[in-house]
Amino acid sequence: MRKTLSIYLAFPGTCEEALGFYKKSLGGDILSMQRFENAPMENTTDADKKKIMHAEFKSDDIYFMASDSMPAYPITSGNNVTLSLNFTDEKDQETTFNNLAAGGRINMPLQDTFWGAKFGMLTDKFGINWMLNCEKQKK
Repeated sequence: MRKTLSIYLAFPGTCEEALGFYKKSLGGDILSMQRFENAPMENTTDADKKKIMHAEFKSDDIYFMASDSMPAYPITSGNNVTLSLNFTDEKDQETTFNNLAAGGRINMPLQDTFWGAKFGMLTDKFGINWMLNCEKQKK
């Protein structure tokens, strides 16, 4: 079983601008950038469709993921950094998810996603935001 930890940054509609800033400041590349309009999501306003749903940035050994927040999840100082755990084993993911959720708040239960993974989000009892992702084995 393998787990990795990544940093996930959230922005109030300025993700694309921030990625350009980090590219210029740190060097490196924006590896991917997907907009909300490309996801099968209901109740997305026209203004939100152009926002960044998910992006990846890499410069040497620096790697992070980023997105714009949706209106239901406003950004305030302190809640814009999330730790993202990536798993290769769903049972390990579920155990870790339940352990981290104890005494905290589940924001999105573990569930299958359109990108081919099992994914969930929570805030632990210390106020730390977590995302847990396990890519499905391709058959």
